Amino acid sequence: MTEYLSTGSLPDEYQQLAKTVRDFAQNVVAPVSAEHDANHTFPYAVVDGMADMGLFGLPFPEEYGGMGGDYFALCLALEELGKVDQSVAITLEAGVSLGAMPVYRFGNEEQKQEWLPQLTSGKALAAFGLTEPGAGSDAGGTRTKAELVDGEWVINGNKQFITNSGTDITKLVTVTAVTGTKENGRKEISTILVPTSTPGFTAEPAYDKVGWNASDTHPLTFQDVRVPEANLLGERGRGYANFLRILDEGRIAIAALSVGAAQGCVDESVRYAKEREAFGRPIGANQAIEFKIARMEARAHTARAAYYDAAALMLSGKPFKKQASIAKLVASEAAMDNARDATQIFGGYGFMNEYPVARHYRDSKILEIGEGTTEVQLMLIARELGV
Repeated sequence: MTEYLSTGSLPDEYQQLAKTVRDFAQNVVAPVSAEHDANHTFPYAVVDGMADMGLFGLPFPEEYGGMGGDYFALCLALEELGKVDQSVAITLEAGVSLGAMPVYRFGNEEQKQEWLPQLTSGKALAAFGLTEPGAGSDAGGTRTKAELVDGEWVINGNKQFITNSGTDITKLVTVTAVTGTKENGRKEISTILVPTSTPGFTAEPAYDKVGWNASDTHPLTFQDVRVPEANLLGERGRGYANFLRILDEGRIAIAALSVGAAQGCVDESVRYAKEREAFGRPIGANQAIEFKIARMEARAHTARAAYYDAAALMLSGKPFKKQASIAKLVASEAAMDNARDATQIFGGYGFMNEYPVARHYRDSKILEIGEGTTEVQLMLIARELGV
C-alpha cells in the first residue's frame, strides 16, 4: 500500500470495498447506533448484515469460507465502520483479528476445517482470552492453568475484558494458560481452544463501561473446564509468542479503526461548522474553528498514512512490529484528540449523547489502552530502535 500513499488513490477493488462499507455504515449502522449505545445492547441485526457482506471473511482464503482478500481490506472496512460506530467496528476487528486469526495462523488443518468456516461466515464469533485480573500489559503474568490429565486439558482460571465473549453467537474462546515450567524456570504458556458450550466455562455478567456500550465484553471463569488434548492450538509452549504476533497484526487493525474515529470527528465537525451560526455567521467562519478542524484533519491524514505503511510491510512479509506500534500510537491519540476537539466545537451539544461526537468522546479513550497501551507502544518502539 505504500506505493499508493503519494497518489492518494487505491486500486479499484479497495475503493469499491470502502464505498460499499461506507454506504452500509451510513445507511444501516448509523441509524441504530444511538439506541444500542443507550441501551447497552449488542447489534445482532447489524452483525448479521456484516456477515452477509462477507466482512468477517475478508482476509481469509476461500477454501475456509473467506473472501480471499487481505488484511488491508479488513482495515479499510474498519476505518469506514469506525467513522460512525466504534462498537460495531471493534466487534468486527475482534471477531476477525483476535477471534478467527489465531486459528488460521496457528491451527492445524483439522482445527481450521472445523472452526474457520463458522467464523469467516460471521454466523459464529470467537474471542481472544489473554488478559487476566493480574496480567494485562504484563501478559507473561498469566495465572490461568491447564493441566493434561488422561488426554484432556483441565483448565482453571479467570480472564477479563474479553470482547465478543458472551454473545448468543459466541462459539469459541482461544485461551492462554500455563501448561508447565520451562528449563529456565519461566512459565510455559500454551494456547488452547475452548468451545463456549464446555461445562465449567462461564461468561460472567457484562461490564458497565464508559464507552463501546454496544460491544460485548465480559470477564470469564474457567472451573475444571475439560477439552481434548487435540485442542492445543499451535506448538505447546508457544502460546505467548503466538499471541504477541496476533497483537502485532491487531495493532494495525486498531489503528485503522482509530483513523475512522478521528475522521468521523472531522466530518461531523465540518458539517456542524457550516450549519451552526453564532453572532450572525457560521461558526466555521471563525479562524479558531477553522484551525481546530484543520489540525484534526492533519491528525487523521497522518495516522492513515501510518497504518497504510504498516499494513504494506506486513503484507509484503517484511518486519512490521515498529511500524504497527507507531500506527497504533499515532492513530489512537488522533482519535482521542479529535474527539476532544470535536466536542469543543459542538459546545453544549457535544456533551449530549445523542450526537455522534459525544459517543466518540467516550469511546475513543479505550483505543489508547486496548491491544497494548500507549506506554507499551512507546516501549516497543524504543526497543526496536535498540534503546
